[in-house]
Amino acid sequence: MTQDSLTKPKPTAADIVPIADAAARAIPPVWPLASSVAVNPYLGQAGLDLATTAALLARVSDAPATMARSWYRERIGNGSITDGDLAAALAACTASPCPASVAELKLAAQRPHVRKDPLPTIADLAARVSGIDWPAIIAERLGHWIAGWSDEGQALWAAPQGKSAFRAWQDVATHDLTPEIAGLKGFARFVADAPDSAADALAASTARLGLPDAAMPTYFHALLMTLGGWAQVGRYRLWQAELAGQQDSTLTDLLCIRLMWEDALLAQYRSPIHEAWQDVVAAHSAPVAPDADQIIDAILQEAAERAGQRAIGETLAAAPGSSAAVPPALQAAFCIDVRSEVFRRALEALDPSIQTLGFAGFFGLGASHRRFASDVHEHRLPVLLNPKLTTSSGGAELEDVDRAARYRSRAKRAWGRFKLAAVSSFAFVEAAGPVYLGKLMRDSFALKKTSLPNDPMPRPDPALSLADKIDAATAVLRAMSLTQNFAPLVLLVGHGANVVNNPHASGLHCGACGGYSGEVNARLLASLLNEPAVRGGLASNGIIVPSTTLFLAGLHDTTTDNVLIYDGDHPSSAHANAIDQARGWLASAGLVARGERALRLPRADGAADVAKRSRDWAEIRPEWALAGCKAFIAAPRSRTSGKCLEGRAFLHDYQWQQDEGFGVLELIMTAPVVVASWISLQYYGSSVAPHVFGGGNKLIHNVTGGIGVVEGNGGTLRAGLPWQSVHDGSDLVHEPLRLSVCIEAPVEAMTAILERHEGVRALFDNRWLHLFALNAAGELAWRYTGNLQWERVDGHGQTMMERDLAA
Repeated sequence: MTQDSLTKPKPTAADIVPIADAAARAIPPVWPLASSVAVNPYLGQAGLDLATTAALLARVSDAPATMARSWYRERIGNGSITDGDLAAALAACTASPCPASVAELKLAAQRPHVRKDPLPTIADLAARVSGIDWPAIIAERLGHWIAGWSDEGQALWAAPQGKSAFRAWQDVATHDLTPEIAGLKGFARFVADAPDSAADALAASTARLGLPDAAMPTYFHALLMTLGGWAQVGRYRLWQAELAGQQDSTLTDLLCIRLMWEDALLAQYRSPIHEAWQDVVAAHSAPVAPDADQIIDAILQEAAERAGQRAIGETLAAAPGSSAAVPPALQAAFCIDVRSEVFRRALEALDPSIQTLGFAGFFGLGASHRRFASDVHEHRLPVLLNPKLTTSSGGAELEDVDRAARYRSRAKRAWGRFKLAAVSSFAFVEAAGPVYLGKLMRDSFALKKTSLPNDPMPRPDPALSLADKIDAATAVLRAMSLTQNFAPLVLLVGHGANVVNNPHASGLHCGACGGYSGEVNARLLASLLNEPAVRGGLASNGIIVPSTTLFLAGLHDTTTDNVLIYDGDHPSSAHANAIDQARGWLASAGLVARGERALRLPRADGAADVAKRSRDWAEIRPEWALAGCKAFIAAPRSRTSGKCLEGRAFLHDYQWQQDEGFGVLELIMTAPVVVASWISLQYYGSSVAPHVFGGGNKLIHNVTGGIGVVEGNGGTLRAGLPWQSVHDGSDLVHEPLRLSVCIEAPVEAMTAILERHEGVRALFDNRWLHLFALNAAGELAWRYTGNLQWERVDGHGQTMMERDLAA
């Protein structure tokens, strides 16, 4: 111990808490299973580039930031990644040291990147000298406790609530002798003697560990990473609290708890691990900087993305289809979700009078919705936003039906609890087992009928004023670029999935609707746009909707490609023939879409096999959801109509000439683009680092607390996509490429928006997203290079240098 360390004052809670809070924000949130949405696992690293993120993750975990070198080597070998792609990626590299040439880069790609182990925690060091697997013991004890404390209604015996995470853990840990039985002497007493405040306990443990300020950020980050998805649950609580203008200490409480385990282990094993621990502290104190291998991997990833952008450019530059102006008989607005691209293309091919549009699936109405016979408020909007209105299904006229439905639900819950209760469960199996034979047969042979949600029509509760209705309708139609040439029938089509025995079912629903299906928002908007008084207000705002136009909501089942039209919301005998015709078109398009999707799905020989997957309780891949997503395109539909984007592009209709002041463009770049980036990067992280950022193996999942899944009977919560969602059993089905955003708008307007929104700009500056401007022909024309600068490219997205090398 040095003289400086003797005289240096001990850190206080005020010193430590800001550092702990910053470490907490390096962790991504995870939403509960009931409303799970895609989350960018690199959310806390948005201010870093890929190589630096790789260096950070290598220090705090064993999560790679890119694919194995063999993945890039294979693509270089088969010509998918060209020398031009490699040269462009090399030229874009700002890190050092970089390979001196394309030849040197290709040579480096031939060598495997042998990744180092992350810096060990004290638990790791103690395990090495004791032979006791302390990291596993900590994961098991904390996993069981957090699952009970944060339970959302699954447990038959709920853990006591009303205390902070730290105080609740103290109450349990002072009576839990498992750590002492495993060999950690006096742990219960150590916890009992700890300060009552988590902040004070954190400061005390930090002082005993001898951590300098420079070592705390990445060491705290590493401890939180050992908690896996449980840390992400804490981050979710903080996210929700801040969205509501409040605060939550769960995640820093969990950090304190994990640090106290370290503190106790160091006290017991100080002598044999002291020197190794000092080396770890010194390593955590050093700045985070990528090494040569991490820089090379980032360049190879950039080259793979340049290759993908070339393919996008070639598709967009292809000759457009027939542009003959035909008055639309049907307009159908779908969510921008990539799955709708396949369906829209199939639908448009049926008749030239069919026009489709793309818009975010919550249709601009951020509703906190209460379903029929339910008191749960479901936030059906992007998780980045707060609800604008509250809505409910049904009203006073359905009070008796509502009450009967509630009684049935309560009886069902009581029956379920009786079946699982400690006393009755064993006798129940003996007595009632044969009764379930029919159910087992139906489930085993996928005979169970499923249906799409069809609650009574939703309505604002409380009702909106006429002025608010007109403002909302005007904003949505302008944002959709649907302000003229209305068809007699306009469908507003949300989407959702319809599967059985799938804990991750909500992840197949609409991300723009907060992990719920999208029919509620579509029905609300249709109702709004059909009101005569609202149409009068629209006319005053320059949007003339003919009296002969009817808006109806629909729901696209992405698992079966069936579409339900909610024509009962607005009965119209005058539109009966148009509705029947639309149903026929939708059925035909669904058949074509199922046939195309069957080509990618394992064990699907044709369109007929696709629908069965939604009813099969043993099917681990009912659909591919958004696997394969690689582009976001905001432009008139004419730029992409008739061009096959393989179900890999988010398509948002946008005409910048109608966007006075570029308010719609700003909305697109700050909301749908960011949501799409979360989706893209969740698929990326679940593919390149499935053991850290993926959801694990569906075959051994157990739902815990109603929050998420664990593998087996406890331990670390698994957040992210299950392996079966990105892999078909032989190969990855998701190509891990960061999203390419292609927008037809002036570069000056996009630059001004990036200047105003630092968080969005960071995503593009650090290339978590790539940004292109399209020209008037819908071709790639400009690439954003960072720092508010652009470079001109040809229609395929290539610079002059890339074209020369490709030639």
